[in-house]
Amino acid sequence: MVAKINSGKSMSRILNYNEHKVEEGVAKCIHASGFLGEAHQLSFKDKLSRFETLTQMNSRTKTNAIHISLNFDTSENLSQAKLIEIANLYMTKIGFGDQPYLAYEHFDAAHSHIHLITTNIKYGGERISIHNIGRNQSEKARREIEEQYGLVKAESKTSHKVDLIAPIAFEKAVYGKSATKRAVSNVVQGVIRSYKFTSLPELNAVLNQYNVVAYQGKEGSFLNEKKGLLYIMLDEKGNRVGVPIKASSIPGKPTLKLLEEKYKLNSILRAPHKDSVRNTIDSFFSSGHPVSFKDFNNYLTARRMTPVYRQNENGMIYGITFIDHNRKVVFNGSDLGKLYTAKAILNRLSDVKDQKPEISRETLKPKVTLVRNTRDYLADTNQPVEGSQMLQTLFHAKQFDFSSERKPKRRKKKKGRSL
Repeated sequence: MVAKINSGKSMSRILNYNEHKVEEGVAKCIHASGFLGEAHQLSFKDKLSRFETLTQMNSRTKTNAIHISLNFDTSENLSQAKLIEIANLYMTKIGFGDQPYLAYEHFDAAHSHIHLITTNIKYGGERISIHNIGRNQSEKARREIEEQYGLVKAESKTSHKVDLIAPIAFEKAVYGKSATKRAVSNVVQGVIRSYKFTSLPELNAVLNQYNVVAYQGKEGSFLNEKKGLLYIMLDEKGNRVGVPIKASSIPGKPTLKLLEEKYKLNSILRAPHKDSVRNTIDSFFSSGHPVSFKDFNNYLTARRMTPVYRQNENGMIYGITFIDHNRKVVFNGSDLGKLYTAKAILNRLSDVKDQKPEISRETLKPKVTLVRNTRDYLADTNQPVEGSQMLQTLFHAKQFDFSSERKPKRRKKKKGRSL
């Protein structure tokens, strides 16, 4: 656990920062200690006036707003109740247990973390000294809490840096605003290198987030029959635009044959994360209260998980794919189990059960022509696969490449005129 303490002169600014995160759907006020009401019952005015009642008792102390963040390791998935318990214990140990404070759980990072807001002015105007509080009281409290709850120790964080999820380094390709081939290549390389997918539709679920699609060609076309593959940029409406990029011309040659071999390896690598994805989805429905389609999407988005929906011509949802950006894995709903299929998920949402939901373009992401599921071409993925042999296949795969769906016509040679 890492604890950071900041002091400031503006309580309203600190409170506004956290409340704005709540409005964006990436934070939640989970606890209010020393307030006349529970966290969900308090308005912004209620929260601010409680603090100002104390700060006005000591006008000489200008720095009277305390903003603390408690950050946990990415491997630690702490419940809301556990976070509140840790927050209460931490505040008591640093000498702020009797002060009013608010706890906000934030979901805008890969690791679990909470923000605490309080003041160092006690009732009657006495000031709590915060000199070296980070080095002394906070450090002591942190170590004791780590031991008590078996948390990852802050001292060991340096050895775990390589495991932290880095922000996506490749830019979203925008037609007309970047060099098409370079932009498409950057997206394709980044996605294939980072994400664990086991079919072309799963790969496209991620690529579509960056306005790119892997295209096999229409059924029966020359491109499709020869198992060629093109990468094409999409506009904001999901239409294919720009010049198609042959798979063989992209560094790493992400051809269909190479991808099909990669599916086998990815199915092994993503398996340990299946329960984590299920648990995230289950946690949304755990309250037992009626929940909406929008709530479901906002909840997953706040936890860096994207649900991608598949619709038929009538607009009805018939499939769902989950992209976990923290663990960089992709799962079709049916692969997670019967409770995670599109039908099962929709039946658990109060506003879309037995009816067509209103879905915005932003939720669906670019809608593209469905491609044939390349899982049909694979051998039984349950059979054991030698890792070294698989890697050799991945790096030495060859592929036919075709830039047109139609077979080119041969030109007839013109006969030269005799003089």
